[in-house]
Amino acid sequence: MTKFVFVTGGVVSSLGKGIASASLAAILESRGLKVTLIKLDPYLNVDPGTMSPFQHGEVFVTDDGAETDLDLGHYERFITTRMKRTNNFTTGQIYKSVLEKERRGDYLGKTVQVIPHVTNEIQAFVKRGAGLGAGSGDDAKGLDGPDAVDVAIVEIGGTVGDIESLPFLEAVRQMALKLGPNNAAFVHLTYVPWIAAAGELKTKPTQHTVQKMREIGIQPDALLCRADRRIPEEEREKISLFTNVAEWGVISMWDVDTIYKVPRMLHEQGLDGLVCDKLRLATPPANLKRWDELVAAVEHPKHSVKIAMVGKYTDLSDSYKSLNEALRHAGIHNQARVNIEYLDSETLDASNIGQLAGFDAILVPGGFGKRGIEGKILAARYAREHKVPYLGICLGMQVATIEYARHMAGLNGANSTEFDDQTPHPVIALIDEWQDADGSIQKRDASSDLGGTMRLGAQSSDVKPGTLAHQIYGDVVTERHRHRYEANEHYLPRLQEAGLVISAITQREKLTEMVELPTAVHPWYVGVQFHPEFKSTPWGGHPLFSGYIKAALEHQARLRADVPAAA
Repeated sequence: MTKFVFVTGGVVSSLGKGIASASLAAILESRGLKVTLIKLDPYLNVDPGTMSPFQHGEVFVTDDGAETDLDLGHYERFITTRMKRTNNFTTGQIYKSVLEKERRGDYLGKTVQVIPHVTNEIQAFVKRGAGLGAGSGDDAKGLDGPDAVDVAIVEIGGTVGDIESLPFLEAVRQMALKLGPNNAAFVHLTYVPWIAAAGELKTKPTQHTVQKMREIGIQPDALLCRADRRIPEEEREKISLFTNVAEWGVISMWDVDTIYKVPRMLHEQGLDGLVCDKLRLATPPANLKRWDELVAAVEHPKHSVKIAMVGKYTDLSDSYKSLNEALRHAGIHNQARVNIEYLDSETLDASNIGQLAGFDAILVPGGFGKRGIEGKILAARYAREHKVPYLGICLGMQVATIEYARHMAGLNGANSTEFDDQTPHPVIALIDEWQDADGSIQKRDASSDLGGTMRLGAQSSDVKPGTLAHQIYGDVVTERHRHRYEANEHYLPRLQEAGLVISAITQREKLTEMVELPTAVHPWYVGVQFHPEFKSTPWGGHPLFSGYIKAALEHQARLRADVPAAA
C-alpha cells in the first residue's frame, strides 16, 4: 500500500520546500523505496504556462507535455522517477474539473461545495499522481495500480494561513484520517530568523505556524527549521515543547553552498528514519555514497569557466533554474566550476557589446515577446564573428537564425513574425500544424489561446551525420519542447546556401530542431529549438551542455595561448 508524506510550509515562502521534499525523496530512494513527488499549487491558473517568469520562475516541462511548477525540475534532478502531468496540479485544475462534473450532472443535483466535492477532487488528483487506481475522489483509499509507488511525497505550495491553501490542507487532513494510522506523515517547513539586534534566533514564528496547523487539525510529525545557521539544542528543545513535536523531530536546516548537501544534512539528523518509523517501513539503511561523491566533485573543481547568459528575465535567477543547474552539472563532468553572469539583453547595443569579450562562452536562453530581442541578436552575432562558443536555446536558436539571415544570407530585415508581423523575410514564423508528444495532431493560429499554441513535451528528430549535433546525440535526438514559433522552411535553402547547417529536423513535419556552423568556420556554435536543460541531472549531466562547457574550456585555453580558433 502506498504511504504518503505531506510537506507544508509556514511563516514565509521561498524557504525551500521543493528542495526539502526532493531531498527526503532522495534519502528514501537510497533505502530501496520507490518514491514519487506531487506538487499542489494553490493559485487559480490552470497551469503556470501563461505566468510571467518574474512572478513564478521558470516553467518546467515534462515528457508528456505538461507545463508545471519549477519544483518538478528539482524532483527529477534528485530521484530517478520521471515526472508526468499528474505530478502537478493547481486550484484552477481542481475547480475546472469540479465545474465540468457539475455541468455534466455527475453530482446528481447536489449542492456543490468545497467540502466534500472540492476536497474529494483534490484527494483524487493526489492518488492519481501516486499511481493509485482512484476514480472520482469519493473513495479516498483506492487500490494500488501498476504505477503505484511505496511512498508519495506531496508538497503543498503556499504558506499555512493563506486562504488559498485551506482546501488543500483540509483535503490532506481528511486523506490522512481515511488512510488510517501509519499510512501518512506530516512534515512542516518553518523559519527561525536570526535577529541581529537581539543577537539570537527567534522561535516564536515557528510556534505560531504550528499552532495554525493544529487549529486546522494537523499535527506535524517533523519540523524542518530553516535558518542561516544551525539551530542550537536549547532552541530545539523550546520548539519541541511549544509545538508538541518530539525533539528528534525538530530538525535544523541551515544555509549551505550547494543544494546537493541537503540529503546528507537531513539524513544525519534522522529525518528518513523518523518517516520510516512513522510509516512502518522496514528498509535497509540509507546509502548516500553517490551524494557524497557528487558534493566532493562540486567542491573540488580543477578549472573554472565564465558564461555570459544573455536573457531578459535576469532579475530573477529562478527564471532559468533548470538551465543554471544543467550548466553546473556539465561543469561537474568537466571538473570545472561554472560561473554564470546574467546580462540583460535590453541593455546590450553596439556601444557595449564588447563586454562579451571577457567570457569563455555565450548562451542565449528561451523567452517570449519582442523585448530585448535585438540585444540577443547582437550577442549571437558577436559569438559568431569572434569565434566564441555559442549555445542558443529555443528563442536563442531563433535569434541566431535571424542574425545569420540578416548578415550572411543577405536577407535584410529578416525577423520573426512574433516580433514584426510585417517583416519582408519571416525566417521564423507560426507553423499551423504539428504532432504533439502523445502523437495527436495539433493546429494553431495567431488567435489561439496562449496555452494551446505551444509545441510541448518530448519529440524526436533525425540528426544529420557528420555534424556536431551527431557527435553529441547520434542518429536521433529526443528532447522536450516549449515554444510557439518555428524556423520557416521556405528560407532554409537560402540559409543553407549561405553556410548555416540544419543538423536536426523533426521526423514528421520536417521542422528545424538544431542549427550549427561547420567546425571549419567556428569551433562550437549550436542552436536548438528544444529545451535540453529539462533532462539534465547531476549524475549523468547532459551531452549538449557537457560539450558546450568543454568548448568553453578549450576557448579559454586558446585565448591564454593566443591561438586563433578557426579561419
